[in-house]
Amino acid sequence: MSRRRSARVDKQPERREYSGRQSSGEAIAEWCASVPKAELHLHLEGAIPVETLLELIRKYERHGPVRDLVDVRARMHYRDFPHFIETWLWKNRFLREYEDFTLIAEAAARYLVGQRAIYAEMFFSPTDFAGHGLATQELAQAIRAGLDRVPDVRVALVADLVRDAGPDRAQVTLSEVAEVRELGVVGIGIGGSEHLFPPEPFRAVFARARQMGFHTSAHAGESAGPESVWAVIRELEVERIGHATRAVEDERLLAYLAEEQIAIECCPISNVCTGAVVSLEAHPVRRFDELGLLVTINTDDPAMFGNTLAYEYEQLCTHLGFSRADVCRLVLNAVSASWLDRDEKARLAQTMRSQMRGP
Repeated sequence: MSRRRSARVDKQPERREYSGRQSSGEAIAEWCASVPKAELHLHLEGAIPVETLLELIRKYERHGPVRDLVDVRARMHYRDFPHFIETWLWKNRFLREYEDFTLIAEAAARYLVGQRAIYAEMFFSPTDFAGHGLATQELAQAIRAGLDRVPDVRVALVADLVRDAGPDRAQVTLSEVAEVRELGVVGIGIGGSEHLFPPEPFRAVFARARQMGFHTSAHAGESAGPESVWAVIRELEVERIGHATRAVEDERLLAYLAEEQIAIECCPISNVCTGAVVSLEAHPVRRFDELGLLVTINTDDPAMFGNTLAYEYEQLCTHLGFSRADVCRLVLNAVSASWLDRDEKARLAQTMRSQMRGP
């Protein structure tokens, strides 16, 4: 993708002390922070707090060019989507041992608790670490060990099969994750370089995953056009679609997504930061919602974009005209689109409603 963003979304502002009457912006920020949340599109390796990433960098590269938090944050600016992928691969160089994944899983879970997230479905990408000699099964165990240290949030795992590694490797990874599904692995997805690797070769992988009882999602319409979204629907028969930003270019596709209620894992700030859209105001999430698509809001890679789930909702309110009632509905959409069973969804939705503060 060659389009570049015209401006970066502001980082999460520092918490300020103020007295007297709050401005509308301060009030909505505080309210969005208080709302209980669920997230469905979150990558473990993109949710490593910068302090934790710096700890890992110092562990493996004591005398490298990245010396402090300023240096780490400087790496988290992207010309376009390919540059983001390049930075993603650079970051992964510092995840080499199972204990590293226990560390980052615990850190990511604590981030979720800080966002008042009650439930999340989190991607992990075992294929990316096979080169370090890390087996998928032990990797999942290490991640679960870290998550279990933070009991205040429930996190299910979704194995990202990674397009770039090809369908044969994806079949192997699928077999491996099937051996550890008792660790809370509930589904599979494919991320990676969408613009270079179309989904059609993965048809058999997704068919086999469904036969095994796994849920399915796929990144599409992020760095390729609406034809990519159609392909994951027709070829992979996915239940959810990550991003789907460029579905807005195809009216027939929008109508189909609304009619079939295929859940959309929208990641607005991510899409601005990688150049998938030129600004938050240009993001199609409002149109998706108005047309009746099943929209959920997610952070994607919060440590790499400087966003949080609370900030995502705040920006929808301040830039795209979403109301507090809209935010509550979007949160409940995430519960509805989750891969919990029916009774668990009902209980989680009830918990959410009981904790939501009104306007």
